[in-house]
Formats: sequence, structure tokens, C-alpha cells
Amino acid sequence: MGDILAHESELLGLVKEYLDFAEFEDTLKTFSKECKIKGKPLCKTAGGSLRDSKSLTIQKDLVAAFDSGDQKMFFNLWEEHIPSSIRDGDSLAQKLEFYLHIHFAIYLLKHSIGRPDREELEERISYFKTYLETKGAALSQTTEFLPFYALPFVPNPMVHPSFKELFQDSWTPELKLKLEKFLALIFKASNTPKLLTIYKENGQSNKEILQQLHQQLVEAERRSMTYLKRYNKIQADYHNLIGVTAELVDSLEATVSGKMASTMLRASLAPVRLKDVPLLPSLDYEKLKKDLIWGSDRLKAFLLQALRWRLTTSHPGEQRETVLQAYISNDLLDCHSHSQRSVLQLLHSKSEVVRQYTARLVNAFASLAEGRLYLAQNTMVLRMLEGRLKEEDKDVITRENVLGALQKFSLRRPLQTAMIQDGLIFWLIDILKEPDCLSDYTLEYSVALLMNLCLRSAGKNMCAEVAGLVLKVLSDLLGHENHEIQPYVNGALYSILSIPSIREEARAMGMEDILRCFIKEGNAEMIRQIEFIIKQLNSEELPDGVLESDDDEDEDDEEDHDTMEADLDKDELIQPQLGELSGEKLLTTEYLGIMTNTGKVRRKGLASVQWSVDEPLRRPVTPGGHRNGYPV
Repeated sequence: MGDILAHESELLGLVKEYLDFAEFEDTLKTFSKECKIKGKPLCKTAGGSLRDSKSLTIQKDLVAAFDSGDQKMFFNLWEEHIPSSIRDGDSLAQKLEFYLHIHFAIYLLKHSIGRPDREELEERISYFKTYLETKGAALSQTTEFLPFYALPFVPNPMVHPSFKELFQDSWTPELKLKLEKFLALIFKASNTPKLLTIYKENGQSNKEILQQLHQQLVEAERRSMTYLKRYNKIQADYHNLIGVTAELVDSLEATVSGKMASTMLRASLAPVRLKDVPLLPSLDYEKLKKDLIWGSDRLKAFLLQALRWRLTTSHPGEQRETVLQAYISNDLLDCHSHSQRSVLQLLHSKSEVVRQYTARLVNAFASLAEGRLYLAQNTMVLRMLEGRLKEEDKDVITRENVLGALQKFSLRRPLQTAMIQDGLIFWLIDILKEPDCLSDYTLEYSVALLMNLCLRSAGKNMCAEVAGLVLKVLSDLLGHENHEIQPYVNGALYSILSIPSIREEARAMGMEDILRCFIKEGNAEMIRQIEFIIKQLNSEELPDGVLESDDDEDEDDEEDHDTMEADLDKDELIQPQLGELSGEKLLTTEYLGIMTNTGKVRRKGLASVQWSVDEPLRRPVTPGGHRNGYPV
């Protein structure tokens, strides 16, 4: 009871404020009268003190200060009337404040007739520099803002390529519009009754937080499983190595004594033969393909899922190879079909689930060298994937899998050539302008695909057409928090800097200074790679053709490695209901066939061309293969 009495005045004030806001005039009179009779004091709430007229005046003053370039007045009003909880805790407010500081820093450069007053300009730049070193330091790890930290040190920002957008006529009006929208939202929120704010914060926001936490938990569990698999593999290799080392020491001691090396050592050094793994049952592919084309969307989705699982969960080696060869020899995806309706056409299905599961299956095929060879035989496959990549805006996972398949296609030279001719480099540069909007998978595979295409002469020449944009995007990506992309960014930069016109553009934008900033922060491997890039930047010679990705279409030096990543089976959209078949059970119950599995001798890959990890990548790779340490 004591707690209620202590806060009674404030609680009654909240009720009064809400009744006033909702225009319950009679109820409010009765409520106020009864409070007075009972001697209950009514506290004036903070929300009631800010009314429309005052809010409007503050907004007008802020916009007027923005227009006139009155930096001091603007930030005095900003700090006085924008709550610190919003200024310090809201990402939208922080980003807007950053751009507002840029606006005032360059105001004289944009609005002065003739040369701006030097003393005032230096004062503004100094104020901006102080902001960057204090409050603005929080955004220094954000790719979007990284180039602007160099603004106070550039003698003439108006001609510097990195700041070109700031001096366009549209930049200030667009920023003003963002400011007006933000102020309208903030002051509208200030006039909202506190009772309503409390209700919203404890209701809807809790649901959103729970959903976000659940999503983060799922993502963390997925990553945990991936790391656990890697850890188990490393641990097994470690134990094997320790065993062999112990045997080797014993045998060396025995040899010194004049004895023969033990048979146990010879056995441990001999190749390990895995236990025989049974082949999976044959399937009726004619019936399967018929149902994939004419069945219901739900049946199609379950079949596509089951066929993918056959590939992803089969044991690497003979079992998986037999599954893949059966798919290829029975033309599961209709790559050789000229019919208007084919399994590949499911990429354009109206059903989001069917589209996504078709993309996942194609990505699984592309993860295997023989699968890539099968898909590459029909150029329509590449065109369909490119079309789906550019059109898919509803489902992130569909786009991820289409992108993953195309990235793996880029290991093959003829497909690299086709992708370059189709202008895929321009599309990649466009989406990489905003890397923080991309998932980790999309970011990693986009950069790796860009690098593979940039290793070709045609790809480099394509980049030379938009050299300034490509260099800006790649230099921004150097500072991205996802460190998995660094080898591909370095490889792309190193490769395109072999073109003299791109080198010239890079020098004009101060690329060496940008690169040296990352030398201070990077690890030893990153530092050595950046040193190679700086050396390439300052070179005046044409690169040695032997080290570049050869442009001979007849030879295909694709590494013969198969990488089946865990992401292929993440976040499944469908679950079987009671009595519904799925997975291997669906295949072996409804689609059992006779002798459709056909063996084939595995194609031998060319000898691996190895490069030092100190150098940037100079051969086509996939993120999965690069992470697993395959020679590149």
C-alpha cells in the first residue's frame, strides 16, 4: 500500500493525461472533481507539457538553423530537445546526426560565393574532427561512414572521388527531408500520452525482442554445429598425428638399435580405407520427374527436399558419387530437355517454397565438380539462374542459393566468360554498395564471385568502365566486420590493379593511404596481402601472364574439390504432418526403381596450383573450398 501512495500522484496524472488526449471531457471533469474532493494531488506529466504549438516552433527553429548553416544554434536545440536516450541509443538518430555534422562541416564549401572564409571553414572542420574523435567514434566500424573519417584531412574534398555524392545538388535536400521526417516523428512521440507509451513498450516491443532473440538463437545454433564439425575433424586429425608420431619415434629408436621398422608403423602410414558404405536404393526417375512437373506444390517441395537430402547427407565417396551419377544419367533437372515444361522451370514457380527448394537443389548440384559439369552443358541453366538472382526480392534464402550456385559456376572458364558478358559484375557492384543490408552468406559469395570474375582480362576491363565505383566499394569492404570476405576483397583489388587506368584512378582517390590504415589494424596474413596490393598499385609494369587466370576457353583448371556446405539444409520451410512421408522414406516408399544407379569413373582434376597464403588469391575459389583449406 505504501508503494501505491508514494506514486499515487504520478499515476493519477497519467490517467488525467490520457483522458485529456482521448478527449473524454465529461469523464475528465468528473475525475478531476472527485480527486479534488478526496484531496488527491494531480501530478503534471512530462508528456502533457509539450503541446503542438511548442513542438512546431522547435521544429521550425531546427530546420531554419539547418538552412542557414548555423551550426551552434542547431546543435544547442538538438541536444536540448531531442532526448539523450534517442540520440545515444537509436541507430537512425545516430546516423542522421553524423550526416548533419557533415552538412555543417562542408556548408561553406557548398554555399560560399567565391572562396569561403578560411578561418570559419577551419573552425567547422575542427568541430567535425572533434565529433569524430568523441561521439562519432561509435560509427567508425560501420562501412557506410568509414570514408568520411578522412574528410577533415583532405585538402579539397570537392574534387575527391570519395566525397563526390556530398557535393551533388540532391544531397542537401534529401538530408533536409530526412531531418524533417525524423523531427515530426520525435515530437509526435513526445505528445503521446505516457500511459500509452508504457503499454506499447511492455506489449509489442517484448514480442519483437523475443522474435529477434529466437532468430539469433537459431543462427547461433547453426554456426555452433558448423564449428563443432570442424573442431571434431581437427581433433581426429590431431589424434591420428599424435599416434603416427609416437609410432615413428618408437621405430626410429628401434632402427638405431638395428631392428626393423614395426609393421604397426607401416600400417599407420598406409592410406586409411574407410568401411564399405552401402549404396542407396535405386529410384524411378520417370515417375519422380512427372510428379515434380505435374504434382501439387506441397508434393514438389517434399520431393525437391528429399532429393537434396540424398546428396547432402550421403557419405562422401562412392555413395555420394553414385547418387549424383544416377541424377545426371537420368537427367533429373531436365538440362537436356527441350520441353516447355521442365524441372528447372520450377525456379520460376509461383510457390515461394518450390522456388526456394529448387534453388537449394541446384546449389547442391553445383557444390560437386560433376554436378557443375552437368549443369554447364546447357547455357539456359546459367541464364535462368541469372534471371532468378536479379528478380528474386521476396525470399532471401532463394537468392542465397542461386548466388551460391553461380559462384560455384565461376570456377569454370566458359561460365565465367558468359557471366562477364551478361554484365553480372555491374549487378554485384551495385548490391555490394550496401553490404550491411546483406546476409553473411550473400555478402561472402557475392564478393567471392566478383573476385573470380575479376581474375579474367574481360572482367578487369569491365571494372575499368566504372573504376571509381569499383574501387570505392572494395575499399569500403576492406573495413567490414565480416573478416571471411577479406581474402576475396584483397584478391579482387590485386587483380584489377593490374589495369593501368584503374591504378591511376586508385592513386587519385588516395588508395594507398586507405590501405595503410588497414595495415595498422589487420592480422599478419592480411598485412602481407595488403603490402602485395600496395606494390601492385605502385607498379608501372604489366602483370606476368603466367600468374593471371588464363583466358584460354579450351582449358578448365577447376580444382576437383567437392564442398557440400551446411547452409544448404538450414531453416527448412516445410515439416511433414502426421502420416505424411518425407525425405528418404518418401523416395523409397513411393518412387523405388530398378537398377537406375550407374557407376562412373571419377574425373581426375588437374594438378593443384598452389600460392602462398601471404599473397592475394589469384585462382578462382569458392568460400567453402577456401575455408576448408583446399589448395588454391
